[in-house]
Amino acid sequence: MDKLKDKVAIITGGAGGIGKGMAMAFVKEGAKVVIVDLNEETGNEAVKELQQYQPESMFIQANLAEHDKLKRIVDQVVAQHGKLNILVNNAHASKNKPFVETTREDLDLSFDTGFYPTFYLMQAAIPHLKETNGSIINFASGAGIQGHAKQAAYAAAKEAIRGMTRVAANEFGKDGINVNLIAPIANSPGVQQWAKEQPEYYQEVVSNIPMQRFGELEEDIGPAAVFLASDDSNYITGQTINVDGGSVKF
Repeated sequence: MDKLKDKVAIITGGAGGIGKGMAMAFVKEGAKVVIVDLNEETGNEAVKELQQYQPESMFIQANLAEHDKLKRIVDQVVAQHGKLNILVNNAHASKNKPFVETTREDLDLSFDTGFYPTFYLMQAAIPHLKETNGSIINFASGAGIQGHAKQAAYAAAKEAIRGMTRVAANEFGKDGINVNLIAPIANSPGVQQWAKEQPEYYQEVVSNIPMQRFGELEEDIGPAAVFLASDDSNYITGQTINVDGGSVKF
């Protein structure tokens, strides 16, 4: 299990949910993973689990909405490990509201925690990724691709990330950097809580997924991320990979 052997990866939002699932999948394939998260307690707990497989894994506590400090994350990782191979921009916070009730503050939250951190971390990482023929994995969503109700702020930021990802793929393909997106449907802690609170609605959503289930964090989303971060995907860039049980078809 060494598809990512000796590769150094940054995963934002890596202390829980999809981020932690990917981090676990990465370390089991040999990567040195640096998880970046706002929550110090869960971050420290998560990195202890990662270190059971890869002792050089790290946790960096950071508020991604503090955009002027994001370059320091990349600098710290490169100073510690001497290189950077993989950047995974997973973290994102947003509020769901009807379109006409969505405020500037709602838009700012979604862009400040999702779009802008993705943008600035990519800018900081690209010079180092050029040296390693590295990979960037950003996150899209069916909310943007299909236009889910009550997710205007989230969908707008996710589609902005998709557009930026395609531009970066075109600009940096010549440098051996591949830049792709994952659009997941995942059995995250938030989904699990929602299933308890609204079991009928949850079952309705599941019934519309062709594979009749939400994807598991490490077992379903993790391998897709491993593939995009590994040498197996060297000739794939600018693509949105829908890891969603067949929900989005185009």
